[in-house]
Amino acid sequence: MLFHLNHVTRYLYAGEASESFMEARLTPVTDERQRLVSRSFLTTPAGRVSRYTDYFGNEVESLAIAHRHGELVLESRSVVETSPWSPPKAALEISVSEARQIYRGNKLELFEFLMPSPAIRLSAAVNRLANQFFKPAAPLGDALLRLNHWIKTEFAYRPGSTQIDTPVATVLEQKAGVCQDFAQVMIAVLRSGEIPARYVTGYIETETQRIAAESGRPARAALVGSAESHAWVEVCLPGGFWWPLDPTNDCVAGERHVKVSIGRDYLDATPTRGVFKGTSTEKLSVSVKMIRQGVPAPAVATAPAR
Repeated sequence: MLFHLNHVTRYLYAGEASESFMEARLTPVTDERQRLVSRSFLTTPAGRVSRYTDYFGNEVESLAIAHRHGELVLESRSVVETSPWSPPKAALEISVSEARQIYRGNKLELFEFLMPSPAIRLSAAVNRLANQFFKPAAPLGDALLRLNHWIKTEFAYRPGSTQIDTPVATVLEQKAGVCQDFAQVMIAVLRSGEIPARYVTGYIETETQRIAAESGRPARAALVGSAESHAWVEVCLPGGFWWPLDPTNDCVAGERHVKVSIGRDYLDATPTRGVFKGTSTEKLSVSVKMIRQGVPAPAVATAPAR
């Protein structure tokens, strides 16, 4: 599938900022599942943009504006081609116990994705879930899919029920949150079960977008998350294959998912962050338009940033 993506982040200040410094992780990756065809990054007002690759391999654009401005707009335009991909069957059929032995042999390489991280803390409650889902003799793939399904069925998707820094323990207690929360709960359980996992940000095309665009009629959403940046999980399978699982939608991330950045948790992979001087933020909004080539464009989805 070929997608045209337009991601706009708008900071409207209460007054005028004297300086702004921002980082953006908005460049889709090229890997076994997808290929970045083209990309542009625009800012209003214009500023000096430099680029580098961070520790986790994410492409980062760093922006500095050293004059007064009342708002800042970052616009990322990308064309991405996605393809079907599946890991080798043997990597899914191996037992949890055998997989753990392999991970222990690669612990140095996988260390960051096996340990707690700043936004993902482990606990006794998380460990009980790991023991529940990852029995030593169970096939690894089946156990992973059961956990993915459990999060979808046991947790309510409820925007506004959490904040960007809500701990995993709180999400477990209230059984509600958004895609960021569900991804971090799943990662916590996996790491507690000695299974390496990392956090992914990106986009998905929802069923609502696709059907409404094709027919002009409203449709009940089958996938959640495209109104702003979506989040899911990648699990390292034996052999070094990273398998993308989306607990918000109880599915394997496929051709309708576009991957942008990875990290230990949301702090490593957040789409935009920065500082400014001289005023405060009056309004912050994010709009994402994801159009599949050959399908008429749906309306732009706009949401406050999380």
